[in-house]
Parts: sequence; structure tokens; C-alpha cells
Amino acid sequence: MATTNGDRILTLDLIRGFAVMGILSVNIVGMAMIEDAYFYPPAYGFHSDGDKLMWALNSIFVDGRFRALFSMLFGASLTLVVTRAVEAGKKGWQVHYPRMIALLLFGCIHYYVLWWGDILMNYALVGMIAYLFWRLRPSLLVLAAIVALGLSYVPPVIFGLTQIHKIAEGMQPGAPPALQAKAKRAFAQITPAPAEIERDKREHDSLAAHIRASTQGETALEPWTSVYGYGIETLGLMLLGIALFKSGFLTGDWTRRSYVIVAATCLGGDLLIQAYAAYVSVKSNFDPFTFMPWTRIYLNPLHAIGAIGYAALIMLVFSQRSAVADRFAAVGRAAFTNYLGSTIIGTLLFYGTFGGLYGQLSRGQVWLFVPVIWGVMLLWSKPWLDRYNYGPFEWAWRSLARWKLQPMRKGSRSPVLAEA
Repeated sequence: MATTNGDRILTLDLIRGFAVMGILSVNIVGMAMIEDAYFYPPAYGFHSDGDKLMWALNSIFVDGRFRALFSMLFGASLTLVVTRAVEAGKKGWQVHYPRMIALLLFGCIHYYVLWWGDILMNYALVGMIAYLFWRLRPSLLVLAAIVALGLSYVPPVIFGLTQIHKIAEGMQPGAPPALQAKAKRAFAQITPAPAEIERDKREHDSLAAHIRASTQGETALEPWTSVYGYGIETLGLMLLGIALFKSGFLTGDWTRRSYVIVAATCLGGDLLIQAYAAYVSVKSNFDPFTFMPWTRIYLNPLHAIGAIGYAALIMLVFSQRSAVADRFAAVGRAAFTNYLGSTIIGTLLFYGTFGGLYGQLSRGQVWLFVPVIWGVMLLWSKPWLDRYNYGPFEWAWRSLARWKLQPMRKGSRSPVLAEA
């Protein structure tokens, strides 16, 4: 496949397109029902074999990997934009930080007005840190990524397994009362009480109700404190993306044999372990002491590995330009609009102000909206970009970051830095 088209790198657009579509496959649950169901399926809307099937398919093939891939591509794009700015005689930071500030503004609107699952604020804040590393050579970037990912994964493994062991002890007959009480409190956090479910539903009765809930107490601070939580993982993934971009992996410069090896080892191994984790979770009927360690602790370090495997597989499957590849690449070129647009569609479907389906459907039923939204992404993105330089939200982001309206129609080129 040709890797460039004007100022675009087609492999990045193609992989980004698949990433934003994959993210929707898991995000739809967080939009449609109580937040706890996103992390522990039996918490809500999980009754039939169809619900279990949809959870298993997402868990094996999607969960964690496409968010990791999206984060890596953010790091790659960061490097590309800054490099082009420097080549054009600008200072990298003068281009990068206005972009991150503008992204942070969009993230604030996304989180406080639309949905608790926003990742843009985290990307903007962590992106401000990732800029400090972009000049490093790939080997040092990989080392820094390993350190960041280690700091993100190792302490939760130690702490999480210790806590699960204590909870299990507290659930045993004859356990000390204090330990029993602590275990009950921890278990209650996994399985919300009816009153908590009703409160969550009320917070989605309308946009106004959501805004009130998202701007009060600890909830209002969560996007900002995420830098100290999963932001460390995001940083590691961004640095890994920068390294993969600089090494030529994400631009299709490696040999086909190399991509075959990477896809087979990284993705093959990841999917086998993911499938086993799904199997033991279903077999145990989602017993928390089986489900939580496997899906929330053991699998996390595999997200980056699986994401790299998917990137290699996508480039193998779409090694030649085609109409299908162009469709997916267009989704990636308009990934910012497709990401925010998915939330807008979810808001219209589920919030009480509009469709009112929040909490009314099971997990499997909710997922049936996903292929429809995928179809919308594939249908609108290419015709729009055949006529215009940017997706609507991409145009707004660039215009705000540069404090100048960017040329929208084809034939009127903006100055450099067109890569998202």
C-alpha cells in the first residue's frame, strides 16, 4: 500500500479508523447503562446467553486493545505534527500545546455535558507530558514506555490480588467481624444496590441531570486526577506509539514477513490468553474472585501487545490500496468527529431528554446499535472528505488551536500540519 497521500500517512489513517470503530464496540455499554456494568457485566443488563456472547466477543477481540491502539496512534500523530512544524520553521511546542489546550476544552465539554467515559481530557493532559519525549530515539522511547507501563500495571497487580485475597477471607464462615464487614463493603462496590441503580438512572434522565451529576464532588475531579491513574498507562502507550512510528512500523516500512511474525506472535498469543480468560469467567458464572483477577488484573499488560498485533494484521490485510481500505482510512481521517459523533448518537438514543433508552436494554441488545453506527461512519466519512479538507470536529479543533478559521473546502489548502 502507498503510505502517503499528500500530507496524510494512509497506514495511520487506516489503523486509526479500525481503532475508533473498535472503541465504540465497548463504549456503547457505558453509554447505555449504569457505569458499574461497564466493569462488571452482571451488575446490570446481563441476563441471557446473548448478553454473555456479546461480552465474550468484546472481551476476547476488542476490550483494551483498541483503546491502546488509539493511544499509540495519538503518540505517532503528535510526533508527525511536531516534526512538520519544526521542518516548517516553527517551534514544536508553539504548535503542540495550543492543540492540547484546544483538545482539553473539547474533552471538558464531552465529559461534563455528554458522557463520563471521555478520554480526550486524559489525552490532552498526558499529551502535554509526552511532548517532552518526542525527540528520543526509538530504543529509549521503548525503554521509557516499559517503565511507564510497568508503573501502571505492577502495583495494581500486587494491590489487587492482595485485596481480592482479603475479601475472599472475609467471605468465609467464621471470619472475624471486622474482616467480614470490609468484605461486604468491597463486594457491594462490585454489585450496586437498587438505590444506587435508581440514582444512576436519574442522573441520565436528561442532559441537565447529567451535567449536575458530573460537575459535583469527586466526579467533577475525576478527569483531572486520571493523570495519576490510567494516565501513566496512556503515557506509556503514547511513547510506544512514537517509537513504532519512528521505527517505520506504523508507516508500513517493515517487510511483509516482519508484519506476519508480529501479528502471529503478538495477536495470536494475546487472543489465546483473552479467550481463556473469557472461558474461565463464563464457566465460573462471573464469580468476582475469578472474573476480576483475570479481566481487570492479569490481562492489562497484554493490551499493548495485542494492539501491536492488530496494527500488523491490518497492514497485512490491507497491503494494497482498495475501495474498502479507502473507506476505513476515511473513518480514521475523521476519527475525532467519529469518536465525538458516537457519543452524540449515544446521547440521543439513551438519555431521557431524547430516546430515553438508558437502562432499558440488555448488553446484547445495546450492542446491536454498533453495526449501525459503524455503517454510518463508513458511509459519511469518505464522501465528506472527498469534498472537504477535514471532518467537522477536526476543522473546529484545528481552527481553535491555531486561532484562525481553517480552509474547509477541497482546493483551499491549509498550511502544513494537516495530520490529525
